[in-house]
Amino acid sequence: MSLYKIDDVAKECGLTKRTIRYYEEIGVMPSPQRTDGGTRLYTREDIDYLKKVVRAKEVLGFSLQELHTYIATADVLNEQRFDYQQTTEVRERIEKLTRMEDTLDGQLQLIEQKLQSIHAVQEELKELRERVQSGIQRLQSHEAAGQPEGG
Repeated sequence: MSLYKIDDVAKECGLTKRTIRYYEEIGVMPSPQRTDGGTRLYTREDIDYLKKVVRAKEVLGFSLQELHTYIATADVLNEQRFDYQQTTEVRERIEKLTRMEDTLDGQLQLIEQKLQSIHAVQEELKELRERVQSGIQRLQSHEAAGQPEGG
């Protein structure tokens, strides 16, 4: 298993070392293993996990609070998937899949809320653009008629 230092992880994930340490501090990212001298050592799984965090933050526009919830839910989902794979009895598998569905519904709801917020901002901007365009047309028609704006 290859281990990576924080410089390598930061470069690959497009983050600063400080951001990675901060994510660790606030619990968004689990603490990596360390050398006897205290140097952080990351696994490929740590890097992949951090890339998920970056994607959720940048692409989905999650706040740190939302990010924490999203990642915690993803962790629960992974545990549920593992539990499902360990089960062979049909009734138990149905129950585990039902719990996974509930967890996925929670994640989808979080994303849906974010999308609604984005659409609300988009609508506000469209309305403002329409008002600006009306103002331009009004002023252009006054100008063409040789009238001052108030006339």
